Amino acid sequence: MNDRELIYVKTIAETKSISKAAQKLFIAQPSLSQAIQKIEDDLGTKLFIRKHDGISLTMAGEKYYLAATEILNIYDDYKNEVTYINDLKRGRVTIGITVYMGTYLLPKLLPMFAEEFPNIEIYIKELDSVNMEKSLLDGTIDFAVMHTHPLKNSEPLNHEVLYKDPFMIVTQKNHPLSQYAKKVPDSHHSSIDLNLFKDEKFIMLRKDKRIRQVCDIIFHRAGINPATCLTLQSYESARRLASTGYGVTMIPLQYINIFEGQYDADYFFIEDNEYAFWYTCISTNPNMYLSKAAKVFMNMIHDYFSDNQPI
Repeated sequence: MNDRELIYVKTIAETKSISKAAQKLFIAQPSLSQAIQKIEDDLGTKLFIRKHDGISLTMAGEKYYLAATEILNIYDDYKNEVTYINDLKRGRVTIGITVYMGTYLLPKLLPMFAEEFPNIEIYIKELDSVNMEKSLLDGTIDFAVMHTHPLKNSEPLNHEVLYKDPFMIVTQKNHPLSQYAKKVPDSHHSSIDLNLFKDEKFIMLRKDKRIRQVCDIIFHRAGINPATCLTLQSYESARRLASTGYGVTMIPLQYINIFEGQYDADYFFIEDNEYAFWYTCISTNPNMYLSKAAKVFMNMIHDYFSDNQPI
């Protein structure tokens, strides 16, 4: 059984005529008849019943037709996939990614992509989420790995959510308020009421940072106007200072373990605040053309997050 024989049987079954099938296949009718006779002889059974009004399939013929259709579809899919890969012999992809997501994600995926597609040039733009939105809109990046929030999605972009990442309250170890924390099943972290911290001093990020914008939403929903003891650009600096007791801060769960080592802290989920999270997304401009190379890299990112839990 080869692909030519599969096509012969499939075409005759669909046209219900050897002569029409021969015309469609661009071969002589006697040659097609001989080929079918050989197939039937090899199988030891008839595939077709010749009638005055055409040709129909026997029971064995119906099973052969279904198998032929499935096998040929699989083969076509494979050929399309190979063609798709062969088309990726050259090209360029420009990716926008936050500095901290890049620290985590790029060492895992870039070597893998480069090994499979060595002639595709990769350009990385490390930007915050606010500036990545601008870069997507002006077409200077193909796609972005960034963070969004339901109350901050004002731009006409497409966001494919990879996962939902909760925001955590960060304090020094054994903070006095930790006595009010509640255990969370299947988690290393407990939860706590943000309102307990209304009189604490907070270490905040700059207002142009997406983390700060989400924090402001969380505080607003809780009815808290926090006292700010320090404003920084780096969430990691804020986390480390919080671990020393200088103040309290909030960061997303995924970011906790990007930098391992010193400055151990306590982390708490925020109770009863429906907006205490952000989404990690692959974001694109719906009005921009996406190359095959860009789509392949996006699929690689999606597959990675499907197979791996957030850090």
